[in-house]
Amino acid sequence: MKQRDAKFNIGDVVRHRSFPFRGVIFDVDPEFANTEEWWNSIPAEVRPSKDQPFYHLLAENDETEYVAYVSEQNLISDESGVPLRNPQIAQIFDQAPTGQLKPKMSLAH
Repeated sequence: MKQRDAKFNIGDVVRHRSFPFRGVIFDVDPEFANTEEWWNSIPAEVRPSKDQPFYHLLAENDETEYVAYVSEQNLISDESGVPLRNPQIAQIFDQAPTGQLKPKMSLAH
């Protein structure tokens, strides 16, 4: 598989192109790194290519907060400026004066 550079970074707020959820990126895999069971659970007609970055999100929709694993092709930047409510965000990120989310120094590597 040909590896590509990630379009998004840890701390970026993104939303899904097709589904009504958004979140903040807390980890990036340079290519697919989940289980085959997870992969096969995606309908074939919308299954993304494995040879692209995949992002771990602290995600939320109108009803709940959760962790999501999403391919780069299915994400776009969220420019809404609406604060995220996922309670795990405060455990991983500090908010810079600019509003940008930065990993807490104790977690950075």
